[in-house]
Amino acid sequence: MRQSQAETRRQNVAKRSMTTEAKKLSGLIAGLRKSLDGINKQRASTKLSGAEMGLLDERRNNLLLTIAALDDRLSAVQGLIDLGRPHVIRVH
Repeated sequence: MRQSQAETRRQNVAKRSMTTEAKKLSGLIAGLRKSLDGINKQRASTKLSGAEMGLLDERRNNLLLTIAALDDRLSAVQGLIDLGRPHVIRVH
């Protein structure tokens, strides 16, 4: 019986931890998308040299890759929560 209670507590701690991570990821993704919008506006509104346009394109591509990776992580975390299989995330 005690082992069952301990496992339930671990599950609850893990679920809270993963829910917190999901919220942080969502906020981070939203902030990066705002930055991406800013880059797109900057590209459209001003006359830029080829080098400046290239730098903005590189920043945009890096942001898109980062957002995609964070979206994948968020999807995985939400999937584990939805399945009822949260785990404590260990950071080394």
